[in-house]
This record gives sequence, structure tokens and C-alpha cells, in this order.
Amino acid sequence: MGRSRSRSSSRSKHTKSGSKHSKKRGSRSRSRSKDHERSKKRSRSREAKRNRRRESRSRSRSNRERARGTSPVDRVDMFGRTLSKRTAAEEKQRKEEEEKKAEMERQRKIRQQEIEERLIEEETARRVEELVARRVEEELEKRRDEIEREVLRRVEEAKRIMEAQLLQELERQRQAELSAQKAREEEEKSKREELEKILEENNRKIAEAQAKLAEDQLRIVEEQRKIHEERMKLEQERQRQQKEEQKIILGKGKSRPRLSFTLKATD
Repeated sequence: MGRSRSRSSSRSKHTKSGSKHSKKRGSRSRSRSKDHERSKKRSRSREAKRNRRRESRSRSRSNRERARGTSPVDRVDMFGRTLSKRTAAEEKQRKEEEEKKAEMERQRKIRQQEIEERLIEEETARRVEELVARRVEEELEKRRDEIEREVLRRVEEAKRIMEAQLLQELERQRQAELSAQKAREEEEKSKREELEKILEENNRKIAEAQAKLAEDQLRIVEEQRKIHEERMKLEQERQRQQKEEQKIILGKGKSRPRLSFTLKATD
């Protein structure tokens, strides 16, 4: 039974792989399998004939032995006397031999029956496999266009799915780039605002320093103006005194000269 299953499994694998080939290869393989089956049938018939011959020979041999066992055999003892009857031990031995032969014959028939059943089972499995392979090939031939359309449909569907996934990936990358660019712009804006604040503070400090410097310059100019005015006053006073002294010296004035005590400003 194990051999028949292994043979049937190997044949089923062979038929499944053969159904994938073209019609020409299938017809060639079927013709080869038919030739192989014919040769197997011939060998089986020869083996059956041999078994029948062996069985007939064994039957004739057993019949002859039975005939010999039933016919009385005359034996002569050591004193020359004939012995017409067998002893009990010889009879027992003869029965045991006959039982052994009968058991061997029974075992042979059982083996022969198993061989025949195995051959029938293998032949049935082979025919079933051939029928299934033929039906599968016919069905595949009928459904070839349908299978091709289904394959094309699945290919197109896979392409659409891949394109959609690619577009989604590109959109994610674009959004990531936009987010990164926005973050960079925000960072640059914050840096620019910080720089503007620093520049504004520096400008304010510079303006304050310039205003203070201008005030200092105005104060210095005012002080210089006051000093200049004071000098001018002193110069005018000095000139006036000189004129009066000259008048006194020249005697032009009739009045008593008045003495004035003034402090001269140093340049």
C-alpha cells in the first residue's frame, strides 16, 4: 500500500507539472505514458501466467504427495519383515509437513491476492490521475483567457496601489520640507527681530551719546561765548580808560581826573 501511494503521489506531481506545458508536450507525454502502461500490462499478464503455472505445479505436486500418503508403503525391517503400517511419529511428521505446505500455500495465495489488489489499485489510481489531468487541462484551456484577464487586472491594481503609495510618500516629503522651511523662516525671523532689537538699542545709546555730546558742545560754546563777551567788555573798558588817561595827559579835560581802579583780565 505504501508503494502504491508513493507511486500515485509521484504520478500526480508529474501530471500537475505536465499540465503547465503546451499541448504538444502533453500529447507526447500521454503517448509515452500509454506505451509505458501497455508494457506494464504485458509484464503483469506474464507474471499472472507464471503465477498460475506455479500454482498448477504446486497443486499437482500436493496431489501426488497425497496419493503417495494414502497408498500403503511396504517397508522391510532389519530381519527382512515387511512393515505395512507407519508409526505414530511418522504420521505426526507427515501431518506437520502437510500443514506447513498448506500454510505456505495459504500465504502464497494471500500474497497473490495482495499483489492483484495492489495492481488493481495502481491501475485505478493511474486512470483517475489521467482523467483528472485531462479534465484539468481542458478546464485550464477553457479558462486561459479568463486567467489572463484576471492577471492583467491584478497587475493594474498593483500598479495603482504603488502609484498611490508613491504619491503619498511624495506628499509626506513635501509637507516635511515645508515644515522644515517654515521652521527655518521662524528661526531667521526671531534672529532678525533680535538683531533689530540690538541695533535699536545701540542706535538709542548712540543717539543719547550724541545728544549728550551736543549738549556738552553747546555748553562749551556758551561758555566760550561768555568768555569772549567778558573779554570784549574788558577790552572796551581798557580802551575807555586809556582814552581817559590820554585826555588827562593832554589836558583836554577841565575836570579833575578821576582815578579808577580796575582789574585786568588775563588772556
